[in-house]
Formats: sequence, structure tokens, C-alpha cells
Amino acid sequence: MRIGQGYDLHKLVPDRDLILGGVKILHETGLLGHSDADVLVHAIIDALFGAIAEGDIGQHFPDSDPQYKNANSLKLLAETGSILKNKGYKILNIDTTVVLQKPKLAPHINNMKKNIANTLNMPVTDISIKAKTNEGMDAVGRCEAIEAFAVVIVDYFL
Repeated sequence: MRIGQGYDLHKLVPDRDLILGGVKILHETGLLGHSDADVLVHAIIDALFGAIAEGDIGQHFPDSDPQYKNANSLKLLAETGSILKNKGYKILNIDTTVVLQKPKLAPHINNMKKNIANTLNMPVTDISIKAKTNEGMDAVGRCEAIEAFAVVIVDYFL
């Protein structure tokens, strides 16, 4: 078995959609990025690549490549899952934390888990998403950014 950890942070700006775990959440600001800037999915992708020692999201889906402009991060996650499967790995579980001051994520977490589970063809019961605030401290606490952390366990099955 192998463990990977991932992290991502994106700035909140007006006139962008807020997409987390593939769910579009109504909010006055959204995340700035080359793709849809889904910090949750990006942290998971980094954790998965880390678990198999294959670099990070920027190496596989660089923001300098126009094909990833406004890309749906769930599609990038699907491609990441295929890379792991082709190398003989199975994802056993994913544990994540999204850190944001607002909006509240509780009403959206089940849909996020379903999106990730469906994308990776794994049981929703093997995915954990927690939401935390930074109690008004730093850029996240001032509603200037959202960050996400992910830990995954994968196993070699070939």
C-alpha cells in the first residue's frame, strides 16, 4: 500500500463560478484558476499522483497548455484515475478537508462525494470530505481564498 497527500489553494474572485467536488455552489465569488479551479479535486489529484510518485497536477495538466483552459476538474480526475489503474493501482480511500470561511458546505458534501466516487468508479463510502473554517484568520479566514487537503491510500493489485 502507498499513501499520498495533496494540497491546493485558489484565490476567490468575482465573476467566476464556485465549483467544489464538481458541484457548482451559488456564491458571490468563485475560484480563480486556469481550469475550473476546483481546489478539492486538485488536492485529490495531487495526492493520487503523490501516492504513485508521479509528480503533481501541474506536470500532468499544465496551466501553460491551452487544452486545460476552463477544464472540468472531474475530467482531469478521471484521467488521473485511469493513469493509476493502468499502472496497476487501486484507490482504497480518500480523506479530504476543505478550508473556507463561507459558504457552508454541509448541504453539498454528499453530492461532492458522489461526483468523486462516480468519476473514480469507487464506493462513496470510501470518500470523506470535511469542511473547516479558519476562524477569520489569514487569507482563507478573510474570504480571499479556499484551500483543500487530501490524503489517499492506494494498493498495487497486479
